[in-house]
Amino acid sequence: MTKFLLSLHVIAAILAVGPVTVAASMFPPVLRKARSAPGETGTVATLRLLHRICRSYAAVGIAVPVFGFATAQSLGVLTSPWLLVSMVLTAAAAVILIVVVLPQQENGLARVEQAGRESTEGGPESTEAPMTVDADQRTGARLAMATGVFNLLWVTVTVLMIVRPGSTTGA
Repeated sequence: MTKFLLSLHVIAAILAVGPVTVAASMFPPVLRKARSAPGETGTVATLRLLHRICRSYAAVGIAVPVFGFATAQSLGVLTSPWLLVSMVLTAAAAVILIVVVLPQQENGLARVEQAGRESTEGGPESTEAPMTVDADQRTGARLAMATGVFNLLWVTVTVLMIVRPGSTTGA
């Protein structure tokens, strides 16, 4: 049963966390591109897709700690320091994704969509910018930084799962 649970845990991590980390990492550069060409529908569609991937796979990603907890329980390692640290880091990654990354993606996407609507409605004569460049750049930089921290946390958890410092399970 332990091998089955471990297999489900690893498969869930690959299939759920992998797409989120890739899509979240792709979002800030596409957002920068979309801001430089506000009327371009292709980049807006890409942003929508990347955000939908992040949001959907984040919901599916709950399977990773669920199967991880079940695996740890069957191995009898729930109190191991490496596992406790992994749990804390996983929780921190989830909080960053839910509280910072996804809302900032929504905000950036909404601003790009608004800028696109204003550029098509106002035409070439419109000289008003819907948002200051500084605010756009700060939002994009915060999103890129939060995404980087999110990804770094998952890399750290992965390394802890493989190395298991102090583990007595024979890795």
